[in-house]
Amino acid sequence: MTSIPASADAIDAAWLQQALAPRHPGVRVRAVRVTARQQWTNAHAWLAVDYHEPAGAPPTLFCKLLPADARRAAIAATGMGLREGLFYQRLAPRLPLRVPEPHAVGAGPASGEFVMLLEDLVASGCSVSDGPTGIAPAAAARALEDLAGLHVRFEEPARRAREADWVAAPPASDNGYGAAMLRYGLEHHRERLSARFAAIAELYIAQGAALLRLWAEGPAPLTVIHGDAHIGNLFDDHGRTGFLDWGMMQLGCGLRDASYFLTMALAPADRRANERALLRHYLAAREALGAARIGFDEAWLAHRLYASYAVLACCQVVTFPPDATPKRRVFAESLLARAEAAIADLEAREALRELAV
Repeated sequence: MTSIPASADAIDAAWLQQALAPRHPGVRVRAVRVTARQQWTNAHAWLAVDYHEPAGAPPTLFCKLLPADARRAAIAATGMGLREGLFYQRLAPRLPLRVPEPHAVGAGPASGEFVMLLEDLVASGCSVSDGPTGIAPAAAARALEDLAGLHVRFEEPARRAREADWVAAPPASDNGYGAAMLRYGLEHHRERLSARFAAIAELYIAQGAALLRLWAEGPAPLTVIHGDAHIGNLFDDHGRTGFLDWGMMQLGCGLRDASYFLTMALAPADRRANERALLRHYLAAREALGAARIGFDEAWLAHRLYASYAVLACCQVVTFPPDATPKRRVFAESLLARAEAAIADLEAREALRELAV
């Protein structure tokens, strides 16, 4: 791929044909148009493609790029798009996970620019939650088995070195981004936040590095984790859960991935009723794959601790951007509701105190 388009509108037939050719040799594109677009952390667009010769390429594509607004440089600096592109190129083919099929991936490592042309999940008959609707407990159990497979595979240092040596270590700092967002939320929207959420936000502002270290640790060995498996980064493929948005992939404790999934993918009522059983299911799935046993009490304490991570994960949500679309507002507020419920139910602040934080 010789160039990275600045936006979906810059994608023309000639560029798209060149981008698709490595995956679809012989493809010939007649025309392409943008049929829909959304602005989330990154820019999302859906493309309709007319072919002279499709060579197996689909008639619609999902396109993901850097946002075109003032956040562009900050998002580029995180490297999220580069990490996700490498996931689709290097790891996805090795894993038995359901992920969107990649048709083209390009990146500029120096600039942080990227473009991904992925499977149009709706056209494939899949569905993505609107936010309030959580994953069903039975589907959650299968998804936890898939996460266990990812985690156990890369807990082996030799395999991690062979297949995933480019995956970054847990961050020691967020370069002030999360603290700045949380500070803004506390200063401008404190009345919309629970006291427990606000207390952990204040703690992160004051001791962010210490919390990042705690969240990176745990009772399971270091491994590759998804890093952001909330309801918006999942999809349903006829009963099987798939995983989207690998931009937060990093090395960490697999149990944190599973805990965050329980906290942020299930509806709060379903989590309360099923989280102990689902956590045991994840631990059993690990053991069945040959991982060392982790006691439930140790895992439960870690789960309570990891609930506090949802505060940082919601750092953009608590800014309550006034230009958010109604759909995005509903989705964001459903994430915040999940985070606040888990922080209260699991006594996350108390778990931090038990660890002298």
